Amino acid sequence: MYKAKLSKFRVSARKGRLVADLIRGKKVEEAQAILKFVHKKTAEPMLKLLNSAVANAENMDGLKAVNLSISKVVVNEGPTYKRTMPRARGSADRINKRTSHIEIELQKLKEEEVKETEKVKTENKKVKAKKNES
Repeated sequence: MYKAKLSKFRVSARKGRLVADLIRGKKVEEAQAILKFVHKKTAEPMLKLLNSAVANAENMDGLKAVNLSISKVVVNEGPTYKRTMPRARGSADRINKRTSHIEIELQKLKEEEVKETEKVKTENKKVKAKKNES
C-alpha cells in the first residue's frame, strides 16, 4: 500500500467526496485523465496528491503508474474555521469555513490485469497505425 495525505484543505468534505467518488477503484492512468478534466476546486489538489502517491510507489518499490490502481480514497472533515459576519442592529451571524483531510491509497495491480492493459495498448497502437495508413 502506497499512501499520500493532504490535510486541512479549504473545501468542505461533502464537495471533496464528489470528486473522490469519480476516481475510487480506477487505475491510476484513468484517474489522472479524469481529474484533469473535472471542473471542481478539489480536482487539481487531488491530482497532485495522486501523483505524490505514485511517486511514493516509484521511490519505495520502483513501480510504474501503469501497474497501480486506487484502492482507497477518503475525504474526512477537518477543523472548521469560525468567522463572524456583521448583521443588522449590532448582531452577528457565524460563518463556518470548512476544511477536509484527503487520503489516497494505491495498490499494485495483479499480473492478469497488467497483461490486459498491455494487450489493450498494443491493440490501440495497431488501430492507430491502420488509420495513419489510410
